Amino acid sequence: MRIKQFTEKYGISGDTARYYEDEGLLQPLRLENGYRDYDEDCEQAIKFIIVLKKLGFSLQEIKSMLQFEQNPISAQCDFTSQTMFSVKMDYIRQQVVFYQSALKALELVTSLMEKGQYKKNQQMLRHLFTEMYSSMSSEANS
Repeated sequence: MRIKQFTEKYGISGDTARYYEDEGLLQPLRLENGYRDYDEDCEQAIKFIIVLKKLGFSLQEIKSMLQFEQNPISAQCDFTSQTMFSVKMDYIRQQVVFYQSALKALELVTSLMEKGQYKKNQQMLRHLFTEMYSSMSSEANS
């Protein structure tokens, strides 16, 4: 498929597709007329990229993971992949805890607003948000 169809299908811009190609993340075939042809391998790669980006992987990490796929399986490859995934799992666990806390705080705020008690409990709410901010700051410094 051509770049326009590919980018529309996967919700990315043409600039992003070309950047991923420049970075070696996508490798579309080049036709005689110079047009890019995105095949099944490109579609698999972009799905991989989109999911890993959503999970918080950097483009450099994604590039490494795609390169692992192209190399023979080895103990070093397994170890490196496992390490990268372990770090991301820890990050995601921290995010889950944060979002659970945020959801509870927002539910409380909404409940208090519905009952007309927001002003009365404003100090408690500020404390909740200060705690959430502190947990974000400590995660960033970890």
